[in-house]
Amino acid sequence: MIDTLSSLHPWFITGFTDGEGCFIISITRRKTAKLEWHVQLYFQIGLHKKDQALLEKIKNFFNVGKIFVKNDDSIQYSVQSIKDLAIIIEHFDRYPLLSQKLADYELFKKAFYIIKNKEHLTTEGLNKIMSIKASMNLGLSEELKTAFLDVLPVPRPSVVDQEIKDPNWCRWFYFCRRMFFYSHV
Repeated sequence: MIDTLSSLHPWFITGFTDGEGCFIISITRRKTAKLEWHVQLYFQIGLHKKDQALLEKIKNFFNVGKIFVKNDDSIQYSVQSIKDLAIIIEHFDRYPLLSQKLADYELFKKAFYIIKNKEHLTTEGLNKIMSIKASMNLGLSEELKTAFLDVLPVPRPSVVDQEIKDPNWCRWFYFCRRMFFYSHV
């Protein structure tokens, strides 16, 4: 099946990310960091280890990032440097996500520019990122809520009336259905 995906279409990458990808802002306490908090952005796609060939193709499509073994059964494609994340941002600006993941992406992109401009090294910039993180995915951890009591989540972007701009966006659904079928035969 993977051979039919020898060259991945950009919309396939977007559709696949809508289903399997995530945009993460990680904020951890680190005594050596300027403000005692380390901020790291991640773009990730996690799959079962049997789908490593597909993750390799996605990695080769972007030509950035690394693939890691997460545990015995899963692997993860991850991009985390600001330089490499700029390539990811460029892709999703050109081939936008269609699901609610678009809202997380838009928030992630705001944090990306704060970090790119090194504003996260100031208290004000760190608070901006904290407010963005509060509106993404699972929000703030209990540790972050306790450490940043005055943080208010930024408004979450609204995602409505999205339309499929290219049929290749849907191709990943077909791929996943076939992979599920063949893994259960």
